[in-house]
Amino acid sequence: MIQIKVNGERVEIESAMSVERLLNTVEVPANYLAVEINADVVPREDYPSTLVNDGDEVEVVTLVGGG
Repeated sequence: MIQIKVNGERVEIESAMSVERLLNTVEVPANYLAVEINADVVPREDYPSTLVNDGDEVEVVTLVGGG
């Protein structure tokens, strides 16, 4: 098991995994969101190939429209 932080909360996952798999694991809807790993924004097209590793800090932000 490895430990990461997701939105400031410690989370244990079985091993390094892609951003795409992580979003499915923590049940976050993929529509209208932005993901940062260690303060670097991950482009949506890179979700399948970008790995979340031990000690990473992940921020998942839902985008809200309005005026």
